[in-house]
Amino acid sequence: MRTSAPANYALALCFLTPLSLAVCGCGSSAGTSGGGGTGPTAGLSSINHILFIAQENRSLDSYFGAMRQYWAQNGYPDESFDGLPQFNPTSGIAPLYGPPPSIPGCDPNQPPPADCAFDTNNPVTSFHLQTECIENPSPSWNEGHIDWDYNDPTGQNAATLNGFVYSAAHDARNNDPPFYDTNGLRAMGYYDGSDLNYYYYMASNFAISDRFFNPTMTRTQSNREYLVAATSGGYVYPEYTDAQDSAPLSQTTIFQELQAAGISWKIYVDPTNSGCSGPPYAASCLINLSYINNFTFAQTIVSQYPQNIAPISQYFTDLQNGTLPQVAQFEPASDAGLDEHPSDSDSAPDDIQLGASYVSSIINALMGSSYWKDSAFILTYDENGGIYDHVSPQPAVSPDGIKPVDLMPDDICTTTTGPTCDFTYTGYRVPLIVISPYAKQHYVSHTVMDTTAILKLIETRFNLPALTKRDAAQPDMTEFFDFTNPPWMTPPNPPTQVTNGACYLNHLP
Repeated sequence: MRTSAPANYALALCFLTPLSLAVCGCGSSAGTSGGGGTGPTAGLSSINHILFIAQENRSLDSYFGAMRQYWAQNGYPDESFDGLPQFNPTSGIAPLYGPPPSIPGCDPNQPPPADCAFDTNNPVTSFHLQTECIENPSPSWNEGHIDWDYNDPTGQNAATLNGFVYSAAHDARNNDPPFYDTNGLRAMGYYDGSDLNYYYYMASNFAISDRFFNPTMTRTQSNREYLVAATSGGYVYPEYTDAQDSAPLSQTTIFQELQAAGISWKIYVDPTNSGCSGPPYAASCLINLSYINNFTFAQTIVSQYPQNIAPISQYFTDLQNGTLPQVAQFEPASDAGLDEHPSDSDSAPDDIQLGASYVSSIINALMGSSYWKDSAFILTYDENGGIYDHVSPQPAVSPDGIKPVDLMPDDICTTTTGPTCDFTYTGYRVPLIVISPYAKQHYVSHTVMDTTAILKLIETRFNLPALTKRDAAQPDMTEFFDFTNPPWMTPPNPPTQVTNGACYLNHLP
């Protein structure tokens, strides 16, 4: 799992910002649980099973930026989709063609071991990655704010999105041992339909979005807390990062609301390489493979609902035995190396194609089961991973009025404040695919929302209250569905995800 800080965390914490600060740390509509109701959410009663997974650390541009090229090459009609501008057509539906994004890199006259010196005269331009494995950029608090604008990380002005290469280079140079990519080039790399052929096919046939964001401008743990509780309780770092942390969090999770309402639910985890012995597997071990362990409710699961934390093998059994719950979350298979996370260590490369193949096995099993007819599967990512995206974070509702509680003394926003210093902006764009018999065919949403919209969908369908002001403010995702003329009662036949791409870390592209 990615619940602990990567090996380079301590060194990645300290660098000199452009502000010369040493920084550390690097409508709600009525739901219908039955068949009644009117209006756009009434049809949600057709969906009896909502399943979701958030894989790790990929931006929309890095994964789906080449989507319109894929459509043109494979006979799909063009749609308005705001991917990388170099793949837009020169005429027709906006947005239209633009040059490949290019942002400042490092001063070549100051190579390692010197830190990266932000250099507007040495741009790094968007490029196609040939390796399916890259070294890890960081989406942590400081890096995420530098990505907004190297010269304005607290958001006094509109984002320029010029800091991604600097952040990636800084972290690479301060890693122990240093990464190969000490110039941060990997932050500007992207994949296309030849690399992620399964995802591109599913995204082209089902429903996607070009305005889907992770909830907050920091790293995995906080964003995953938003994913199940619509808040991180004010935390921007992993719990127990310092002595003042009060983890686990006491905030209410979606699973507590489901339990109270009598709605069946389950969290599936992959115990491969985790150290959990079995089968059978003890809930007390499996719980450590889920980010629900960041909440006090985790121990209630272990003591009262141990059957609700289950190995991934149980999912396939549940499909066969007619025991699939009404709501299911799949945690990423991090210990198995299948979570699509960039590589934390040069000795352990993570291959995105293997991760995509793993996800395809989960989705394909659902499409081939008796549950397909009334299910919705949502694939997204916890955050952008410090990888470039050309669309800036968006204003958002503070979930509970709690400001960051665990910033370190020299962090960005401790001595100079600004709009991005609170939980009132989303993070960056992440991929989203909504897969269901009812998912609109070849549909693109342009509605701004973040991953807590998944909670809003669950709440709307099962008539549950909002957890915080953040999920209450989200669209309920019904725009992704057509309940009158469902397009996919017979599911499509997607290609097998290719897994033979090159995987290396010692050079680019």
